[in-house]
Amino acid sequence: MRAVAVAEPRWQLLDTGLRRAAENMAFNRALLEARQAHEIPNTLRFLQFTPCALVGFHQSVAQELRVDYCQAHGIDIQRRITGGGAIYFDQTQIGWELYLDRKTVGTGDMLEIARRICEMAARGISRLGVDARFRPRNDIEVDGRKISGTGGAFDGDAILYQGTLLIDFDVERMLRVLRIPAEKLSDKAIASARERVVNLKDLLGVAPAFAAVKQALAAEFAQGFGIEFEPVDASAREGERFNAALREIDTPEWVYQHDRPLSDTRVIEGIHKTQGGLLRISLAVDTVKRRIKQAWITGDVFVNPKRMLVDLEAALRDSPLDDYARTVERFFAHYPVEMLLLTRTDFINLIAGALATLDGAREAAP
Repeated sequence: MRAVAVAEPRWQLLDTGLRRAAENMAFNRALLEARQAHEIPNTLRFLQFTPCALVGFHQSVAQELRVDYCQAHGIDIQRRITGGGAIYFDQTQIGWELYLDRKTVGTGDMLEIARRICEMAARGISRLGVDARFRPRNDIEVDGRKISGTGGAFDGDAILYQGTLLIDFDVERMLRVLRIPAEKLSDKAIASARERVVNLKDLLGVAPAFAAVKQALAAEFAQGFGIEFEPVDASAREGERFNAALREIDTPEWVYQHDRPLSDTRVIEGIHKTQGGLLRISLAVDTVKRRIKQAWITGDVFVNPKRMLVDLEAALRDSPLDDYARTVERFFAHYPVEMLLLTRTDFINLIAGALATLDGAREAAP
């Protein structure tokens, strides 16, 4: 790592290695609390997980994950201390996290924080021989395919910003862990999902050494923030904050604290024939909170960019059920796209047709 001008005291570099999900979540809480209390300097942490499925802090395990599949395949189930959606982790991914004082980034705008940090991370990934780019709001892509997802959270004046980098990821296992419609597990659907994400091994022909990946990311964070890192032994941070967090987090009471019955979620489907082709949609709907939890859209239609359907799915995620038309309108108002014989109204009608089956409809097999 080349020397840089130090703009503020040295930051610490922490590599906690391969850990169980509960331990990684305990580190999250302990480090964020310690940064907020000014007990530690700004910190870059690298981490890895033994196979696990994580739900966001406010999510229900039963509604988001196939618990029986996880139990049968030795996949731990845990709850994050931050929000967001359910994800699958294993040792084929590298996690990176920044614990920062708010003054370091000079803004409370999370979109601006994401842009700045993700651009640094993208440059770090590019050092490995690929052309990684930041894609708003919080993804990093190579040639339009996602290679890293990120997210952040505030705790007072402290910020936790975290991301994952796919080295040799098993997309099919991820789909089987998450509670999604059965049709999304077909060979065609799995192949489609693989086209949306990419691993470093796919791009480089061989999986890079984890040490090289961490060095590349650390070098760009050091240059981007104008600092130097001081490596710290992970065991030095396994203090009382870590132990107290682990005692709470490594329990069923923590993992299942927001659990709600699967019956609160209905999966409904719709088909809409347009001049541009046939559109299909599956919606996971929270019937109690009246929200669209997830949307899956497919069809024999032409759109450019190809990932438009994926981005529309993201816009619909966790949106008000009764406001779906406005959600679609807002999406297309700010999304440049070419569609052959297809309009935004077609997508509104597609959702409307699916929702018309909600009352009295049988739940589709998850």
